[in-house]
Amino acid sequence: MNGTFSKRDFILLALVLFSMFFGAGNLIFPPMVGKLAGTNLIGAMLFFGITAVVLPVLGMMAMAKTRGLPNLGKRVGAQFSVIFTIVIYMSIGPCLAIPRAGSVPFEMAIAPYLPPSFSGRWPLFAYTLIFFAAAGTISVMDDKKMQKLMGNILTPTLLTMLLTIFVASLFADMPPYRAPQGAYALHPLLKGFVDGYLTMDTLAALNFGLVITLSIEAHGIFDQKKIRGINVKISLLAGIILFLIYLMLADIGAKSAALFPDTTNGAQILANVSGALFGKFGAVIIALIFTLACLTTCVGLLASISHYFSTLIPRLSYRRWVIVWTFISFILANIGLDGILKYNIPVLTAIYPISIMLIVLALCEHFVGTGAFMYRFTVYTTALISVVNALDQASVTLPFVTALMRKLPMYSSGLGWLIPAFAVFILSAAVEKILAKSKR
Repeated sequence: MNGTFSKRDFILLALVLFSMFFGAGNLIFPPMVGKLAGTNLIGAMLFFGITAVVLPVLGMMAMAKTRGLPNLGKRVGAQFSVIFTIVIYMSIGPCLAIPRAGSVPFEMAIAPYLPPSFSGRWPLFAYTLIFFAAAGTISVMDDKKMQKLMGNILTPTLLTMLLTIFVASLFADMPPYRAPQGAYALHPLLKGFVDGYLTMDTLAALNFGLVITLSIEAHGIFDQKKIRGINVKISLLAGIILFLIYLMLADIGAKSAALFPDTTNGAQILANVSGALFGKFGAVIIALIFTLACLTTCVGLLASISHYFSTLIPRLSYRRWVIVWTFISFILANIGLDGILKYNIPVLTAIYPISIMLIVLALCEHFVGTGAFMYRFTVYTTALISVVNALDQASVTLPFVTALMRKLPMYSSGLGWLIPAFAVFILSAAVEKILAKSKR
């Protein structure tokens, strides 16, 4: 069967991928980066873009190359593959990102405008019930129907509203950027790099890679080389759109610093700016933006984790796994946003560096091969440092080990793994080459 993939299909799927990436964290963090970075915004956002845009795009390429995270993980070991893949899917899925996607729109864009008589847990319960019912329904749609709904309706609507706020801010009398604050004044590049973790998009790329491949195959295209080529182009376009939106949101955040100095997160910044620009209608715009952004991301995450578990435990079909994960996410979302975000940074500190190094290894395959020694030495070294750092952030120290790790360069910035990981990667790759030559 010879399928076709038109320019319209390409743009549609790129918009779908963008909408899957662009969720709660993508709305919350760039405006706050802009506010804190101030006049250092450009440098901070360029390095923010490395972990929030470049690495996700490279992750999509790596997944297209290896056909999914489980296959890539097997290069380290079969047990590692299963354990790490489940950890990634659970953290980016029902244990963290999906519940966050359900609770963020309510707590940031709806709860502040409810009358006092609507206090308590019931409004959140009602909102998340409707939200997850919609997400689950879309997730079990036929691939082409899902693409059309997300690419033709939901994503264009979301982009239109985001552009409306940005364009209005350009013509409004908003103050110039202020001086940078905190870590953005001392080392804005490193701070921007680490804050890019919080979007969780590199982890999401490890999930979405297979979903996009299956969507391409739904067009009747099964040649792996052609699928990889289409996947790369789709990922690049989605990445460009992501970065442009991030710059717009950061610009809004930077301009808001003087007007709203007491805001503590990006959602508050966007709500205040939208209210200042559009009055009471601004609340409606923000509620729709957050709901659409989080809904489309939630659909992508539900689809990816359900596809994986339907192959890992085939006794339950894809549709039934969607129901399972939707229900669990609904329950966890009702814990509330603060309860979910409490575990956000330590978890990402532990698993993000491992994901980055797996992507690097996969993309360097042509030059360094796929030797098990290199993969294991590099990945386990990275894992040791990143997990110790995550425990340290959670106020859990290990005798001798934590003190030793604290001596690593950039450890306090969350990047203590960076130099050792790449040093071990280069060393182990060289050893693999030497061993290969000696066997000839």
